[in-house]
Amino acid sequence: MAKRHPCERVELDFIESAPYRFVSTVDLPITPQQLFEVLEDAESWPHWATVITRVTWTSEPPRGVGTTRTVNMRGGITGDEEFLAWAPYTHMAFRFNNSTTDAIAAFAEDYRVVETPEGCHLTWVMALKPNGLAGRFGLFTGQPVMAWLFQRFLHNLRRYSIERFSVEGAREG
Repeated sequence: MAKRHPCERVELDFIESAPYRFVSTVDLPITPQQLFEVLEDAESWPHWATVITRVTWTSEPPRGVGTTRTVNMRGGITGDEEFLAWAPYTHMAFRFNNSTTDAIAAFAEDYRVVETPEGCHLTWVMALKPNGLAGRFGLFTGQPVMAWLFQRFLHNLRRYSIERFSVEGAREG
């Protein structure tokens, strides 16, 4: 197992006050319940958030505040996450408690879902505080690419969700 570096145990307010924030949005033609089904499914994440290679829930259901999971990403980065918010079909948020990279001082993500007549609207915020000069420099120079990539993940999520629920609907019909 790779060495873990502790991250700051931030709370929900960090998502608004972090030195670096990336806000992405997407309209999805699925219900909030279907979106949460995708977000709870460990196998779905690598299909749309392509930086992720594996998600492993490390606490038993039911999911809620305090639930934990481990996320493996490209580049050999692993994050141990703890959920700070879990309101089914409307809100979930988590932070890194530990990471295999020491370039991250604090990290959190926030997912807010609003039902719409066509399905739902998702606002995703990734909040980050880099650690050290290398982390800050790398993040500063990569900001435009990161913002593009995160928005791309949500376009992938839209495509994945449409495919997933079209297939399931065809089987049920």
